[in-house]
Amino acid sequence: MNKIAVVILNYNGEKLLQQFLPTVIEHSKNASVIVADNASTDQSIEILSKSFPSVTIIRLEKNYGFCGGYNKALKQINASYFVLLNSDVEVTSGWLDPLEALLDSNPNIAAVQPKILSYHQQDHFEYAGAAGGFIDSFGYPFCRGRLFDFTEIDHQQYNDTREIFWATGACMMIRSDVYRKLEGLDEDFFAHMEEIDLCWKIQRMGLQVFYCGVSRVYHVGAGTLSRSNPRKTFYNFRNGLTLIFKHWSSGALLIKFPLRILLDYVALFKFLITGKLADASAILKAHIQFIKGLNRARAKRKALQSQYPISNRNVYRGLVLWDYFALRKKGINVP
Repeated sequence: MNKIAVVILNYNGEKLLQQFLPTVIEHSKNASVIVADNASTDQSIEILSKSFPSVTIIRLEKNYGFCGGYNKALKQINASYFVLLNSDVEVTSGWLDPLEALLDSNPNIAAVQPKILSYHQQDHFEYAGAAGGFIDSFGYPFCRGRLFDFTEIDHQQYNDTREIFWATGACMMIRSDVYRKLEGLDEDFFAHMEEIDLCWKIQRMGLQVFYCGVSRVYHVGAGTLSRSNPRKTFYNFRNGLTLIFKHWSSGALLIKFPLRILLDYVALFKFLITGKLADASAILKAHIQFIKGLNRARAKRKALQSQYPISNRNVYRGLVLWDYFALRKKGINVP
């Protein structure tokens, strides 16, 4: 058994596997490299079998999505540390060592992510993860190095190692015992924001999530859904409501939740007046689906409250909507 298992979830990603898997194998000598296949219908399995014999293949019987796919696969893997790695990530020499060393150095650190740079614009941070994730007082997630669609140039300003609120699911090393204790990713999310939910639960356990800027990877991003896809709009708005409903205190829900709903409808109106009717419709559908799933979310909220206290550690006290659109800030380095 290797101490580290690098696990790539794949669905019809034969071209990405051919492009990026060689560097993962080359630069992950002390880890097991595993591809969990979500019942692909392309040539992924054949390519893996013929071209990458050192890679272990876990075949799932259907497409379980990001959350379900990882949950099903990781149950079958024996390692101390799991690395959840997107199939469109190019890793670099020595990328695993600082992440492993950080977890080894402090048992209170449960998960860590590296610096995430753009594959296509390598001097810029990448949208999904950048230099570590945070969440604001109204439950809007953001990253150091990325606010909304604006990404900063990497001037080594985030070469630090520090605690963050959430680590990206594009490249995250996590203790396997913590992942299993929390029962993995919440499959009701299907995709998007599931890692934020997981990291919030980690903090409620009294553990920490870290960013390690001396480890570097390059991410293509938007490989499954582009950021302009209305389906992504649906998941972001539905899952955003589910996330804060699960984790906010009763007082926060009473006071801030109606305002959060109002802000969502401001976004809907903006989509309408800019002609993005599919995105406006996606927000409406997201709210309907959130209401339909409220009983399940309420049960999960109750279960969490029975096990772990509410935690607002590392929450940014401002409002990123105000910072970005009113104050014209292009970056926030949370103290």
